[in-house]
Amino acid sequence: MLVQKYTIKNLFFIRLNPGDDVLAGIEKAVKDSNIANAVILSGVGSVTSHSYHVVGSPALPPKNEYIKGERPADIVNINGFVINGRIHAHIVFSDLNNSYGGHLESGVRILTFGAVTLADVDADFEHWDHVGRIEDVLP
Repeated sequence: MLVQKYTIKNLFFIRLNPGDDVLAGIEKAVKDSNIANAVILSGVGSVTSHSYHVVGSPALPPKNEYIKGERPADIVNINGFVINGRIHAHIVFSDLNNSYGGHLESGVRILTFGAVTLADVDADFEHWDHVGRIEDVLP
């Protein structure tokens, strides 16, 4: 286990428009704002499509199962990290019958609007996004 304390430098609010790809929009905002490392605190909105992957096996490293489809849904939440400029985000959708989601992939298109909040921090999260024990990758 690893516990570290960081200070938030800035909060960024990203507004996505109808038709925008959620992942591409976050990537562009991160690049344009020169954000290296951040915590994705929240995300909400509605979409016309979904695209994500989930863990598909119990062994390390796990296989990934990819899910894509076209159907309207709400974004219940987006959270995760920006790690050295790379997005590692998870997304949860909800429709009339189910909630579902996983690791955000390209192809999630905004229906009405999307809003994502990032907390920019002075940190290096590179070792956080590693398969296995964190103690095995610490410098």
